[in-house]
Amino acid sequence: MRVAMVSEHASPLAVLGGEDAGGQNVHVAALAERLGARGVPVVVHTRRDDAGAPRRVPFARGAEVDHVDAGPPKPIPKDELLPHMDAFAAQLREQWERERPDVVHAHFWMSAHAALRAAEPLGIPVVQTFHALGAVKRRHQGAADPSPPQRLDIEASVMRRARRIVATCSDEVFELVRLGADRRRITVIPCGVDVERFTPRGAALARGKRLRLVAAGRLVERKGIDDVVRALTELPGVDLLVAGGGPREALADDPNARRLMALAAALDVRHRVTFLGQVGRADMPAVLRSADVVTCVPWYEPFGIVPLEAMACGRPVVASAVGGMIDTVVHDVTGVHVPPRNPHRLARALRELLADDARRGALGGAGAWRARRRYGWDGIAAATLDVYCDLVGAPLRRRPVLALPVEVTA
Repeated sequence: MRVAMVSEHASPLAVLGGEDAGGQNVHVAALAERLGARGVPVVVHTRRDDAGAPRRVPFARGAEVDHVDAGPPKPIPKDELLPHMDAFAAQLREQWERERPDVVHAHFWMSAHAALRAAEPLGIPVVQTFHALGAVKRRHQGAADPSPPQRLDIEASVMRRARRIVATCSDEVFELVRLGADRRRITVIPCGVDVERFTPRGAALARGKRLRLVAAGRLVERKGIDDVVRALTELPGVDLLVAGGGPREALADDPNARRLMALAAALDVRHRVTFLGQVGRADMPAVLRSADVVTCVPWYEPFGIVPLEAMACGRPVVASAVGGMIDTVVHDVTGVHVPPRNPHRLARALRELLADDARRGALGGAGAWRARRRYGWDGIAAATLDVYCDLVGAPLRRRPVLALPVEVTA
C-alpha cells in the first residue's frame, strides 16, 4: 500500500512553537514515520515555503516530504493560503497521475479541499482528519476568527465527500455529527505521543528551589497562557516557564510574546516568568520533566498533544475540560480539569496541587502509565492503517483497538 498525506501548512520538518506550527506538525510527522517503519511508503505533500528547499526530502525510513509549489515560496499565514489551493491541487493531481497512491489522508480543511479536487477525478479514496473545525473556532473567537469566510462551507463539503473521517477525540464526533457528518464513516483514533522520547526518567532542565509551572505551545491568546500568567498573582513563590513562540533571541519581535511579557509586567509577576522561545523536540522532555505541574488551559482544543507529553514524562497536568483533553486527562487520576478562561479557578487548582507532593506523584505516575498503554504512536499508526485497509478492501494489519466507541444521536 502507498499512502499520500496532504498537510498544506503543517510540514513535518517545521520547527514547533511558531504561529502555525504545533500539534498537527507532530501528528503528521509521527504518523508518517511509524507507517513507513511498518513497510507502508508515505509521501507528505506540504506547501513550499522556502525557495531553497529540495522538492523531495526523506525524513524517516519509508517517509518523505514533498514540497509543492503553490503560491510564493515563503512563509504565509495559514488563513491566507486558500487562494493558492487550486495550484496546490493541480500539482497533486499531476503527481498522482504519475505515481498513484492507494489512499490519500488529508490533514486540515484546506488540505482536504485540495486533495479531493485532485483525487476524486482519479478515483483515489480520501481519508480526512480535520485537526480543528471552523464552527468550533468561530464559536469561541467570534469576530476575531481570522479564517476565510468560505471555511464552513468547504468543511461541510469535505464531510460529505471524504470516504472516511478520522476524529481525534469523542468531543469532535459530536461536533461532526451536529454539522451533518455521517457517524458510520467516522472512526475515533487519538493523537499519540513518542513514549520512547517522553519518559519519566531522563535529564531535566535546571531549576531553582521554587515550585515551577510549565506551559508549552503556541503563544496565541486562545491557547490560554495569558490565564496562567494571571493565575500567578494568586501563587506567590511559584515560577512559570513558557516554551513556544519564535526563537528566543527574536522574542522581542514576536507580538504574542510581547503581549504576554507586557501582561506579566502589568501584574508584577514578570520576574517569575521565563520565556524560552522555540524548543526543539529533542529538548522538550527535559523542559517538561523540570515542572512540578504542567498547565494546558486553552479556550478550546481539538486534541492537545502537550498534556500527553507531560503525562508520558510522569508530570501531573492541569488542563481545560475541553476537546481532546476530556479524553486524555482523567480528572483526579492523571491530572485536574478546570474550566477554560477562568484564572481564579486555575489558581485554586494549582495551589491545591502544588501543596500536595504525594498527590502530584500519584497523578504523574498514573499519567505515565496511561500515556504508554493507550497513546503510543505504534498503536495509533496500526489503527490508522486498519482504516486505510478497510477502505481499499485490503486485509487488516491489526484490529483498531484504539478506535473509541462513541454513541451519538443527531
